Amino acid sequence: MSHIEILRAGVLTTCQDAGRPGWGHLAVPPSGAADRPSWRLANQLAGNPTGACALETTLNGATVRAHRAVTVVVGGAPCAVTVDGRPEAWGQPVKLRAGSVLDAGPAEVGVRSYLAFSGGLHPKSSLGSHSTCLLSGLGPAPLKDGDTIPLGPAPAHPPLPTQWPAPWAGIGDEFVMKLHLGPRLEWFRPEAVAELTRGVWTVSEHSNRIGLRLEGPALKRADASLELPSEGIAAGALQVPPNGQPILFGADHPTTGGYPVIGVVGPEAQAAAAQARPGSRIRFVPIPMPHWSKRA
Repeated sequence: MSHIEILRAGVLTTCQDAGRPGWGHLAVPPSGAADRPSWRLANQLAGNPTGACALETTLNGATVRAHRAVTVVVGGAPCAVTVDGRPEAWGQPVKLRAGSVLDAGPAEVGVRSYLAFSGGLHPKSSLGSHSTCLLSGLGPAPLKDGDTIPLGPAPAHPPLPTQWPAPWAGIGDEFVMKLHLGPRLEWFRPEAVAELTRGVWTVSEHSNRIGLRLEGPALKRADASLELPSEGIAAGALQVPPNGQPILFGADHPTTGGYPVIGVVGPEAQAAAAQARPGSRIRFVPIPMPHWSKRA
């Protein structure tokens, strides 16, 4: 029985790999791991290709039973790790015997932990990806207690034990993100840009893999009567709906939207956003927009 069994699914545990980019013309989000550096590193330590499918947990972790001998790495948001009730290392390869139960506890800081199993996970794929997408419903459904997930073949070169800590990114309560201004900067009053980049924004509890809702001063448009035709949106886009409270889009973001984007953050900031809890603070450091983004 070459699979793992979900004993405790937690608040939200999903299967995530590199996602399904390239389907935006069919209104399919890219999805994939929200904190990509943590997901890649967990796979590397488990002896997998960096694009292998792993579990992504949310806030309170998950518990799994291995139905074959397998190596697992729990990374991302730090948490307590136990195997059959005994403490084990977080962020390092841990060997499980067939029948062993691994528990990844609640995140001590951050939001999302990653459980990478040697050989990778192989649930049913959709459009070439094993990733769960909350927006489109593609991929495996969010996991529930009792679900089983097939394991791939054990890697030819199993992971080597190490006493050295891996370079996991630090997670805190305040995040500083470089913001590339544009492409719709001209839709906002000059004071709105100043408020955006000098203020401190708070992550709302109404946030998920689709995006972070941020709370702060309302960003006012230059002309509130104008309407913007729907256009493509990238992960990391900071879109401003009519209430003036920006939304920072994540892995399961929509593909089009009729609200102006005031700026975009890069991959490093997107990974940090994936670990931002409700109540976390975000500051934006402005980067001037390139000349092409000044076009209407």
